[in-house]
Amino acid sequence: MDFTPTEEQEAARDLAARIFGDLATHERLAAAGTGSDAELWKALCAAGLPGAVEETGLLGLVLLLEEQGRRTAQVPLAATCVYGILAVARHGTEEQRARLLPGLRDGTTVVTGAFPGTGGVVAHEGRLGGAVEWVPWLRDATHVLVADAERGLWLVRTEDAARIEPVELTAPWSAGRLVLDDMAAERLGTASGFDAYADVLVAARVAFAGLQAGVCAGSLARAVEYTSVREQFGRPLATHQAVQLRAADAYMDTEAIRVTAYEAAWRHDEGLDAAEAALTAAWWASEAGKRVVHTGQHLHGGMGADLDHPVHRHFLWGRQLDAYLGCGTELLAELGDLLAKGDPS
Repeated sequence: MDFTPTEEQEAARDLAARIFGDLATHERLAAAGTGSDAELWKALCAAGLPGAVEETGLLGLVLLLEEQGRRTAQVPLAATCVYGILAVARHGTEEQRARLLPGLRDGTTVVTGAFPGTGGVVAHEGRLGGAVEWVPWLRDATHVLVADAERGLWLVRTEDAARIEPVELTAPWSAGRLVLDDMAAERLGTASGFDAYADVLVAARVAFAGLQAGVCAGSLARAVEYTSVREQFGRPLATHQAVQLRAADAYMDTEAIRVTAYEAAWRHDEGLDAAEAALTAAWWASEAGKRVVHTGQHLHGGMGADLDHPVHRHFLWGRQLDAYLGCGTELLAELGDLLAKGDPS
């Protein structure tokens, strides 16, 4: 394994860091409320960053999402790249790629995903029925990649949905409830759907683990900065051993999330089986992510309880990412079942 970024991946990551640093400021995030930042999304697409994922792969996307997570930038980058660009590029027909990818690259087409398939959507003769209780960034999306109860993948235009009801989550992800009422849908690709479903789910787990790594890194950076200048009993909080130990544990947890996400992304890009690695990365993102964002808030003392403080956004994002695509115990159970299937004994 070699996680050293290519020149293209490094260039995309550095450009993303500059754009997020310039536009995802505390003031702009506060002004955006629970909605997305349309200007920031236009800047990312004008720079060609979503489209670059076709070349830089899932590992390149993880690097971009780390930078987004550091700033808790409110844009549908993870969703539109995983459920849109990567899904269509890897599993769409030639006609679907030609029709959808240009809009996905320039940001005029935004795709989110009703994932994972939970049995809430039933497909029959090319029509979908049912409801998905919450879909991230649904209010921004032009299309939704819906997984039915049989793990088939369908593209649905949001304007054709029977109903979209706004839903507020822990994190400001412009979510909504998707209601489908015997509506026509477009099958993604021509295969049975199971392999495509599994591949998209792996990519989603890895991508959102990368996002969590960035959220945790940003929370820890804020805690380090705060404890370095905040004094107690005449010396900085950072000089107290208890504070140093909490910060060190949070750093190790953050690195564990990062390295497991990198490994899973690398395996995916190399065409290797990445299911176990993706579950491992998702488990670390869930379990360790919770610890890190709690630590970040705790090390801010009373300031951490201020809902308007920047560190609180990291807390909200960390808890939402813990819940998305399965919490730690669910992921661990799934990983155990997967390992047991591969054990001849």
